[in-house]
Amino acid sequence: MRKLHHTNGPSDAAVRHHRSTRRQLLNRIHFCFLAFAVLLLAALGNQAAALDRDTPFDSIDGGALTLSAWDGQPVLVVNTASMCAFTEQYRDLQALYDRYRDQGLVVLAVPSDDFNQEFASEGEVKEFCELVYGIDMPMTVITSVKGRNAHPFYQSLRDEAGFTPRWNFNKVLLDGEGRLVETFASRIRPLSEEITGPIEALLDNPAG
Repeated sequence: MRKLHHTNGPSDAAVRHHRSTRRQLLNRIHFCFLAFAVLLLAALGNQAAALDRDTPFDSIDGGALTLSAWDGQPVLVVNTASMCAFTEQYRDLQALYDRYRDQGLVVLAVPSDDFNQEFASEGEVKEFCELVYGIDMPMTVITSVKGRNAHPFYQSLRDEAGFTPRWNFNKVLLDGEGRLVETFASRIRPLSEEITGPIEALLDNPAG
């Protein structure tokens, strides 16, 4: 009668080799994941650097306004309208500008009729803002901020940061190097701590 030979399990050396190989594979996967994460974060960090700050806005006072001309200064860009439930925010925007302008803050008003709540002409906008609110902050001509005709700065906000104004008086805060810091919905008032807090932090450290 033939004897049955029982096959022993893998040797200790084979088990150790398997475990070592498995650890090396896991380490390589972990390294690749970390490398991917670093590259992704770097790409996200460069989004703000890709914002178009060089294409000028036409100024309502004549000439041009270029965001890059304010290098080293934080800038709050606000798409505005004269016949909106939020138009009263002009008063607070001017107050915000008055409070921090000597420290370097720029508030740029961008009148827009994209939501069908702006006057027909720049002359009407300028007269209304100066007479009713005493506006002397930088202001552009009537400008599109969304869609295919949006100003290149707003196109870059959409393409690089995924932000498009959903209504009048959306606010975009840039640091002193032109990087996007934060966006604020229409309902966030200009003098609220949600806005003044980040602005004060930037004024202490303009590069963000």
